[in-house]
Amino acid sequence: MHYDALETRSPAAREADLFTRLPAAVAAAKAMPGWAVLLGDVDPASVTSRAALARLPILRKHLLPGLQKEQPPFAGFASPDVAHYGRYFASPGPIFEPETRSDDPWRAGRAICAAGFQKGDVALNTFSYHLTPGGFIMDQGARAAGCIVIPAGPGNTDQQLDVIEHLRPAAYMGTPDFLKIILDKAAEAGRDASSIRKALVSGAAFPPSLRDELGRRGVAAYQAYATADVGIIAYETEAREGLVLNEDMILEIVRPGTGDPVLEGEVGEIVVTLLDPHHPVIRIALGDLSAVLPGASPCGRTNTRIKGWMGRADQTAKIKGMFVRPEQVADVAKRHPEVLRLRVVVTRENEQDVMTLRAEATDCSDGLVAGLGESVKALTKLSAKVELVAPGSLPNDGKVIADERPVG
Repeated sequence: MHYDALETRSPAAREADLFTRLPAAVAAAKAMPGWAVLLGDVDPASVTSRAALARLPILRKHLLPGLQKEQPPFAGFASPDVAHYGRYFASPGPIFEPETRSDDPWRAGRAICAAGFQKGDVALNTFSYHLTPGGFIMDQGARAAGCIVIPAGPGNTDQQLDVIEHLRPAAYMGTPDFLKIILDKAAEAGRDASSIRKALVSGAAFPPSLRDELGRRGVAAYQAYATADVGIIAYETEAREGLVLNEDMILEIVRPGTGDPVLEGEVGEIVVTLLDPHHPVIRIALGDLSAVLPGASPCGRTNTRIKGWMGRADQTAKIKGMFVRPEQVADVAKRHPEVLRLRVVVTRENEQDVMTLRAEATDCSDGLVAGLGESVKALTKLSAKVELVAPGSLPNDGKVIADERPVG
């Protein structure tokens, strides 16, 4: 079952719609002081393609706490007109977010529907309603899909079981770990949680082993990828082949430390653009790694698919007392366009840190080795071994800095 016809429109129609609307979102952003500083002299009317979007600067999520502290409440990255908002949230960081006034402001309804929730279903929502938007993201999405929501929040398993036995929810929303705790507790205490037959989970790892265990216990659980900044980004469907991108947003996968899009299928950092004129988000780098899957989902939804969460993009490593960042590795690459991909590998030898730069290149000259070594030293103030490797031989895992030093 699909949420609406937007999910099955042609990719070309979707792309045309998004990039027709994008200039207005960029213009709305530039009317806000934070975005105005970041976007500088960008002409919104010129941002009508992926190539043009990729030339815009990145807003890095990890910088928001400092920016918001300097310029409360939202560092100039949201409309100052409070009439547009219904709630304010404070998430860990802290990062403060406004919630716009709409029936489904975090775009969760599609994920709810894809997880098999139907109009009239009673859904137990165990995401937190305290300060962070998690509870409200799922609550409003479920109600937009026609469900009745029990605002349970996390914890207090015994009381949760009382509610489950009395109100008989068919669906669960929360972390996969807490769903397992509820089911385990019910089994141990002889309580009846059998009404729960479907679930939308997020906020924690959801390995196939846990998915299969829940399935054996009668619960079909699907996962969603979401953040407190932009809501539901992608969600699993009955096809179980990656996560389908939500509508009304533009996804880019970029090389960590840069704003440069990678080739399809290559692992990189997730960058999202939202087209909400009251709370526009232009190229926010979320710090999470993923990759685009080829082709369309067998479920009939035609939007882009991603593999899901594949780790963190922030790979900063402290080597010999100096921080080495992905941005510095990207700067080395810019000095040597003949190099295809770079990877810094950090190891320990004779109780000392050792930095090795591995470079995919067709040119295996001594001059390239020397040049790369000089660039690394100039940009990081550290010496590195340089190893040239064959094109395609570096792992496709999104890492530009691999810290392989033993732990402990």
